Amino acid sequence: MDGACNLQLDDLDFQILSILFNDSRTPFLEIARQSHVSGGTIHVRMKKMEDLGIIKGTKLIVDNSKLGYDVSCFIGIRLDKASSYQDVLKEMKAIDEIVELHYTTGEYSIFIKLICKNISHLQDILMNKIQNINGVQSTNAFISLLKPIDRNIKLNCNL
Repeated sequence: MDGACNLQLDDLDFQILSILFNDSRTPFLEIARQSHVSGGTIHVRMKKMEDLGIIKGTKLIVDNSKLGYDVSCFIGIRLDKASSYQDVLKEMKAIDEIVELHYTTGEYSIFIKLICKNISHLQDILMNKIQNINGVQSTNAFISLLKPIDRNIKLNCNL
């Protein structure tokens, strides 16, 4: 059994999550109607999933290119030593263009995703911010050309 199944979720919880994955703005009463339960039941189940840390909040998803941010880039970062991680993390939290940061195994210690206005903006962030952080040994940038898949994990749990 996987971790989510061990958290006392049942078919109704998975149905609620499935509806919200399709449209996170679905009103509780509509979820209740689709699930054939009361609105109060949906409120209780949502609270339970929040308390368990399954639902961590909601997020507004915008089209970055329509806001003038046309470049999505991933950067693999090698640290000079593992003990530099916390200091590097602190510095990277201050760079607004970094939208994701992962501490990873393999060739890179850190893998980040950042959103930039254009290539010049990316170059400025790389050269004047990221590569100047104490503890960053080297970087390798990968520019995203297209994102044909962008979805939540499909819930598949045999209860």
